[in-house]
Amino acid sequence: MKSSPPVLPLSLSCVNIGHIEAVVHILQQPFITGVSRVCKPIFLSPTTKNGQKSDSCSKGVHVDIVCTLNRKPVWILVSDRNPKYILWNQSKKYKGLKFRIEQILIAAKSSIALKPSSIILFFSNGLGSLVYEKLKEEFGAAELGLEFSVFDFNFTEDSEGEWINVLARTYQEACILEIKVYEIRHAVKAEASECDAKGSSPVAAEAEVSEDHMERNMGFSFCFLLSRMEVCLLHVKDAERTKLQNLLGGGDFINFDTTALIALISGISNGATKKLLATPEGELRQRFKGNYEFVIGQVMSEIQNPMHMELGSILSGKRGIICGSVCSEFKDLVAMCGGSNEKLRAAYLLRKLMVVPDCPSDRMMSLPTTRKLALKNKLVFGTGDYWHAPTLTANMAFVRAISQTGMSLFTIVHKPRALTGD
Repeated sequence: MKSSPPVLPLSLSCVNIGHIEAVVHILQQPFITGVSRVCKPIFLSPTTKNGQKSDSCSKGVHVDIVCTLNRKPVWILVSDRNPKYILWNQSKKYKGLKFRIEQILIAAKSSIALKPSSIILFFSNGLGSLVYEKLKEEFGAAELGLEFSVFDFNFTEDSEGEWINVLARTYQEACILEIKVYEIRHAVKAEASECDAKGSSPVAAEAEVSEDHMERNMGFSFCFLLSRMEVCLLHVKDAERTKLQNLLGGGDFINFDTTALIALISGISNGATKKLLATPEGELRQRFKGNYEFVIGQVMSEIQNPMHMELGSILSGKRGIICGSVCSEFKDLVAMCGGSNEKLRAAYLLRKLMVVPDCPSDRMMSLPTTRKLALKNKLVFGTGDYWHAPTLTANMAFVRAISQTGMSLFTIVHKPRALTGD
């Protein structure tokens, strides 16, 4: 009797290994960040904005990767098919690439919280010229100029002959296209806030304070860190006359939340660690009350990993922005809890930043306001999202809450620091 061939489990026999390999290859790329979903469908409400029923996407659309690319949220679709079998129009067995792209775009434009700025198409085995031209003509697809790294994971044959050589795919034939989805909102018209009026002249600020005075009272590391940042000379009202698309394309903005601003000016980050450790415990407990352990923990963290050194490479060459609500909250906290040196640093720091109005992105505001997703934080992080700028923050609770929604949000997390009265 002939032995019947082994039957693979359903989970293995139905898996497209080449497709999974291509997805993993993309996930390994250093420019892919903020991955929030992998190989999952995105389900949408069958009701459109006009209140009409629509069943076209009610079952959801499959998206291979939801992530951040070049500071913008994107959806990535991966195909490992032979280009010969990628059909443009529908057939009896295959719905056609055109139909799938249409469904994806409907889903992308209907989604709010997960809305991408672009759809990235990754054809790992290349694409036929006919389909390529159709994508360009009908959907405005353009080649994405990214160089994908090749990660070596070769296996060699062992003495028992159980392993054979397996070479990593180079994807040299891959075709990578981008279809724009995101429609840039009209530039926000807002009156210059009190923060903008008082903190809009960084050049004048530098002229007012001598170098010796700066380093002696504000600290060398603080002054050096800010000197590495680009001065933000653009005012809020200038945004009305600037092509916002070109402005956002610079890719050099960083959005600061209140925790980041406090960390930059804190005495802990600016050489006060030895003084704090030399202070009697009783005196510190009286000063910081129930936050004593919290502050000492930050002191030890600063000794091991100095804050300004950690942020140096992140802020170098970047322009800082803060929204109006952060500016107001920061000023209030410093006035209430800051020492003379911390207040001096705060005033100097504000002159280095551009204050923009609170203008949170639509996708951020579409999330329900809850205890974990507080409106205050949605305004701050949403403004950074609107400007396609990463938000620098120590607010890990909000970052975790956002990730649990499936949204890909560009954030840079740092260790917290508190005001010490320095």
